[in-house]
Amino acid sequence: MTDAMPTVHAAPAGPAAPQAAVSQAATNVRWLLADLLGSVPGVSEAVVVSSDGLLLADSAQGRKADQLSAIISALTSLTGGLAQLVEFGAVQQTMVTMDQGHLVVMAISDGSCLGVYASLDSDLGVLAYQMALLVERAGHALTPQVRSELHRAMAVR
Repeated sequence: MTDAMPTVHAAPAGPAAPQAAVSQAATNVRWLLADLLGSVPGVSEAVVVSSDGLLLADSAQGRKADQLSAIISALTSLTGGLAQLVEFGAVQQTMVTMDQGHLVVMAISDGSCLGVYASLDSDLGVLAYQMALLVERAGHALTPQVRSELHRAMAVR
């Protein structure tokens, strides 16, 4: 494992790629996501998805970010329907365990969510703690303006 911090993007890289200017608040959301990837061994993908299913930020390793965000949005909708059916209140976290890893989704206060794919050997306690910190911090930063900025920046990539 290297000490280099993973990068998170909201616009394409490269000399010919258009760059979308984003505010400090939007940059902070992307930094929080990069920090999560750098602080939890075994995390391979992470995305922030808006309440309407739009990808707002993803990890640089997130080659499948659009598909992952669609799946997370659908999973969030299904678990929300279950919560209404059984009248247990709002869904705070969803975890799916597969043969090779876990998908963990946490709600963010504005209706958006954080989805993380991690290997089976990841420490789920550390992952949940770091995700909860990000959710708390991002919840304050994800204003409608910042969500719009992040979505526009993702669209240009």
